[in-house]
Amino acid sequence: MNNPGEEPSKQARGPAGSAAPGAAIEDPDGDLLLVERAQNGDMRSYDELVTRHRGKIFAMIRNMIHQEAEAWDLSQEVFIKAWQALPRFEAKARFSTWLYRIAHNTVYDWTRKRRIESVGELNDGIFERDRIDSASRTTPSGGETPDESLAQGELRAKIEAALQKLTDDHREVVLLKDVQGLSYKEIADVMSCSLGTVMSRLYYARQKLQSLLKDEYQSR
Repeated sequence: MNNPGEEPSKQARGPAGSAAPGAAIEDPDGDLLLVERAQNGDMRSYDELVTRHRGKIFAMIRNMIHQEAEAWDLSQEVFIKAWQALPRFEAKARFSTWLYRIAHNTVYDWTRKRRIESVGELNDGIFERDRIDSASRTTPSGGETPDESLAQGELRAKIEAALQKLTDDHREVVLLKDVQGLSYKEIADVMSCSLGTVMSRLYYARQKLQSLLKDEYQSR
């Protein structure tokens, strides 16, 4: 595996740590200026980058591993690794995509370590007790009736349960595409695979989710 944040190939850079002229990089969040300042040692700029992206990184990790406390710890680890690797960031992709790739590697390293340590004896039910209901993550809107709120909470729970039945790769590709809104190319960069692999994984993951949710409704 590549080191977190390490780009597979080098590319000429212009000033401000950006790609060479002619290599247009989308920067909708205006991150690149902050990245340049952070690369020059400005911690306040890096703090701003962390503030901008920590919510999405945490949400992705939490949905991948389904453990609240561990997700916070791994999110912090992602931003520590990103800071350490920041001098190698060359703006060949959006800063957020680069972060997702580091998060991907961090979660997979953690998962492998846990599997080795547990030797198949890990009881997922232990962690469910500490899980925070996703429906309580934000302030509830005043427009929902109690019945509507309950229905929305039940739907979220069913979707989360179905996601956990997917393989790691299938779950991650659904989260990156349908929750975080990354493009196919960005997902391929994050997961270090081809566009065709991304499309195939997403197709089969969505098919599996539809089947799981259909079975759930029919069993009621």
